[in-house]
Amino acid sequence: MSPADALDDENTFKILVATDIHLGFMEKDAVRGNDTFVTFDEILKLAQENDVDFILLGGDLFHENKPSRKTLHTCLELLRKYCMGDRPVQFEIVSDQSVNFGFSKFPWVNYQDSNLNISIPVFSIHGNHDDPTGADALCALDVLSCAGLLNHFGRSMSVEKIDISPVLLQKGSTKIALYGLGSIPDERLYRMFVNKKVTMLRPKEDENSWFNLFVVHQNRSKHGSTNFIPEQFLDDFIDLVIWGHEHECKIAPTKNEQQLFYVSQPGSSVVTSLSPGEAVKKHVGLLRIKGKKMNMQKLPLHTVRQFFMEDVVLAAHSDIFNPDNPRVTQAIQNFCLEKIEEMLENAERERLGNPVQPGKPLIRLRVDYSGGFEPFSVLRFSQKFVDRVANPKDVIHFFRQREQKENTGEEINFGKFITKPSEGTTLRVEDLVKQYFQTAEKNVQLSLLTERGMGEAVQEFVDKEEKDAIEELVKYQLEKTQRFLKERHIDALEDKIDEEVRRFRESRQKNTNEEDDEVREAMMRARALRSQAEDAASAFSAEDLKSIDLAEQMADDSDDSITAAANKGRGRGRGRRGGRGQSSTSRGGPQRGRGDWIKKRWYVYTMEYYSAIKTDNIMPFAATWMLLENVILSEVSQKEKEKYHMRSLICGIQKPKTKTNRQTKTKLK
Repeated sequence: MSPADALDDENTFKILVATDIHLGFMEKDAVRGNDTFVTFDEILKLAQENDVDFILLGGDLFHENKPSRKTLHTCLELLRKYCMGDRPVQFEIVSDQSVNFGFSKFPWVNYQDSNLNISIPVFSIHGNHDDPTGADALCALDVLSCAGLLNHFGRSMSVEKIDISPVLLQKGSTKIALYGLGSIPDERLYRMFVNKKVTMLRPKEDENSWFNLFVVHQNRSKHGSTNFIPEQFLDDFIDLVIWGHEHECKIAPTKNEQQLFYVSQPGSSVVTSLSPGEAVKKHVGLLRIKGKKMNMQKLPLHTVRQFFMEDVVLAAHSDIFNPDNPRVTQAIQNFCLEKIEEMLENAERERLGNPVQPGKPLIRLRVDYSGGFEPFSVLRFSQKFVDRVANPKDVIHFFRQREQKENTGEEINFGKFITKPSEGTTLRVEDLVKQYFQTAEKNVQLSLLTERGMGEAVQEFVDKEEKDAIEELVKYQLEKTQRFLKERHIDALEDKIDEEVRRFRESRQKNTNEEDDEVREAMMRARALRSQAEDAASAFSAEDLKSIDLAEQMADDSDDSITAAANKGRGRGRGRRGGRGQSSTSRGGPQRGRGDWIKKRWYVYTMEYYSAIKTDNIMPFAATWMLLENVILSEVSQKEKEKYHMRSLICGIQKPKTKTNRQTKTKLK
């Protein structure tokens, strides 16, 4: 009798464990579009066949924060198909459900709802892909929870202190304290652990008789000094940690010798990046718990698309390749062709006897061409495999080891500080923003905004589509700095103002809680603006386009042209000074003319800035930020500018006396 069979009785919990399902990943791809749905169907079928008590998901059920209708519809269809029925649930919840599910409109577990017939309850935390956002802080899991198909737990409403209250489950004599913590930005959670702001509450009675199971969705591997959560931060009374977010399958529990608990990393159920960790065979886990004993059984997933990867270093084959040979490129191409054919043959052999597995595999050959070799045309080479692989455009990847060169010039080599992420590494825009400004020269460093605040605002803009995030952060910081200068009665001297602004910024950087409050307030403003604009048409009107054309023409014309445009009385504050006071609008209300132009420029510049960070092409955007800074400051009250002679509160950049900067400076006087 196996250890698993010995545990099976009326006192044993049987739990199907899975993480990072990423429903909707590449759903528009003709070949891979249904992969996530087919595998999710298999996972739910495994739960039904193994007669589990409940399903436990460790975050990222959806790939997008706002899943498509197709994705949401398919998820609802599958959950209804497999998780509803007359089969009785054999365990009970003995904790206060209004605490466990207090953020829900229906604060109780779904199988106890008299209007529903649930046979397999699903418990899930949210991940970083499907986390709550927007003015109401809702996510796709809340839709499923409201429909009665899923129990969303582990949600924290506070960014200052987290109290994790367990869902207490009991089946016969076995008792489980189920803790959950949905995804939180790693740096913030790291700091909260360090400051002892995270507390795991324990049952009041017989606390040692409970099996403590903790589900978390954070970086486990180290991506920086604070961009991960060390296992040592977790309490030592925990028995088992289900760790989501990491995609490499390490589902067999490993013991942490310092804290004496076990960690299981189920990994993803779909290949979302062509990296070595994703090439590991995918599994879900069948967890059995009886008393304080547990057993994790690996269940292989048969519907996951095959993925084969191999690395080739050309310099290691000196007997075959000579960079001085004029026909070496053709020899390299033939060599790569043989390698890919071998991987395709291996895929065909493994697929025999498994009719449910997708026919076209994922193939990736990484070729290091360091040592004087030249790559061949990947596009032409990939056309040979269009009908044989699922990723013909990504079959081969050329890379070269970066050579270490001595920097003899005075100019900073930004490539040394902002390194391109390796394959499979999650790109964190806030880290790149912070890294760039910390290592940049003095004349391109921020003097009002903080690197972390700017990074989080850009991330909200890109990942959560909060289009007003950066603009609201800038406005909030400007207002706060102006209030600070007024309260201190600073003399109208540029040097003194700059010094006070610098001190004010440094004090905010030291007070991390205050900085969090600032970012949170700015994001709330942005979400409120987005909510007000949801009913408006997203397309620009002809009048809006005319405003943009006029604004761009004003930026290119001379000072005389700008004055002439103002005197023509275009209206709505688009002129230099004319009619500005008559057409002013309240903060947060609808803005027209130049205000619209500023918002749209913010949108364009930030997307370009984010792309530049990803490609290490950051230097050309110094001028962009200078121009953007002047445009925003032109919206500040003229009275305030005359009083304080505020020349720049966003960037401390020394501007060259170009035509454009002279024009902008004229407008600020």
